Amino acid sequence: MKTVLHKAASRGHADHGWLESYHTFSFADYYNPQRIHFGALRVLNDDRVSAGMGFGKHPHDNMEIISIPLSGELEHKDSMGNVAVIKEGEVQVMSAGSGVYHSEFNKRQDSDARFLQIWVFSNKKDVTPRYDQLSIRDVEKENAFYQILSPDQNDQGVWIYQDAWFHLGKFEAGKSDTYTWKKEGNGLYIFVLEGQADVDGQLLDKRDGYGIWETDKVTIKATQDAKLLLMEVPMTN
Repeated sequence: MKTVLHKAASRGHADHGWLESYHTFSFADYYNPQRIHFGALRVLNDDRVSAGMGFGKHPHDNMEIISIPLSGELEHKDSMGNVAVIKEGEVQVMSAGSGVYHSEFNKRQDSDARFLQIWVFSNKKDVTPRYDQLSIRDVEKENAFYQILSPDQNDQGVWIYQDAWFHLGKFEAGKSDTYTWKKEGNGLYIFVLEGQADVDGQLLDKRDGYGIWETDKVTIKATQDAKLLLMEVPMTN
């Protein structure tokens, strides 16, 4: 088993006033040659957007872009004609494919929006762009991981053009669950959203990231009340 630990305080940080962003991997003005990506996981940004502010129209191509709101509401508009609002308890995905423009703004005028922006390399080039969002409230479990993303459009959660599986889990202190890899050769990136957890002896605090590969299962125990995001991705992109 191989591992890599990214402590929360080691992330890149950008504060533009209306936007505060922490970058687990190299992004924009933050460049670390040791932290370009974890397999097919290219971007993991932890963003805060001020009331009424946001990202103006900008392009993407050949990337799977996943947004997971943590609080507040984001309004999405894109060149495919989609206009939608996403909030905590939902997941948004956009397969940029052959090219798409989109914007994301904080829908509220009275409070910040916080969300994770995640980019995963696509395994198919120049596909027709697509957009989807889904509520995951009805599949939430207590003290167990539940799937929110997969490569299969008939499976639970949203789907993308990549052999990747994402799971969320909310745990009471002392509770644990074992995650088993979905595909041999993949790696698992664990991101602690809240609290503290032990991963086979490695203690992780809030917003720490921990990559694991060359194994097929891992046991995660909450040492405090905790919420975690698991991202299983191919180790080649």
